[in-house]
Amino acid sequence: MNNPLAPPGPPARCTSEAEHRALIERAFTLGVPRDYARRHCLRQVREPVRLASIGMDIQQREQWLTPAAARAFLAMRKAAAHDNVELQIVSAFRSIAYQLGIIERKLQRGLQMDAILRVSAAPGYSEHHSGRALDLTAPGYAPVEEVFEQSAAFAWLTRKAPRFGFALSYPRGNRHGIAYEPWHWCWHAKLARQNAPL
Repeated sequence: MNNPLAPPGPPARCTSEAEHRALIERAFTLGVPRDYARRHCLRQVREPVRLASIGMDIQQREQWLTPAAARAFLAMRKAAAHDNVELQIVSAFRSIAYQLGIIERKLQRGLQMDAILRVSAAPGYSEHHSGRALDLTAPGYAPVEEVFEQSAAFAWLTRKAPRFGFALSYPRGNRHGIAYEPWHWCWHAKLARQNAPL
């Protein structure tokens, strides 16, 4: 019997390859170009089997990353706090189904698919699906806005995030053709190993 007072667990993810393919196909029927991956130098992203909580976002929703990325983020946030920099979570893991819902809502508001895909990755291709990416902000800065690049938090991340395995995914003029996102950081195991203390 489910306990209604128990805290919710990690968000739902694809349970089969067939479900994954069906969601991608649904995105294509909405207007995502079938050559999207080739045109944007992106690969399909698989959802992780395991997720770990990283705490609440600015809307008081629990957020999740893979266990390794979660450990790295929590250590990074602690180091930032030690330097008097507050890193606030806007979002982290996002399922393919959730990303599809974002696209559908934007289409319902009258946006064109080309415009949507300049600021949102197509379902199945977002780093958020990996459980390694998160969007960050800082007190006094609107979430997911370029003005974040003027924050002490962004300056700190630029200098110190690689030590924890995090990299800015979409700098200006990135090869993916995705709008500049100073708030979007992704954890990479290889980068973490390269920057591990000896």
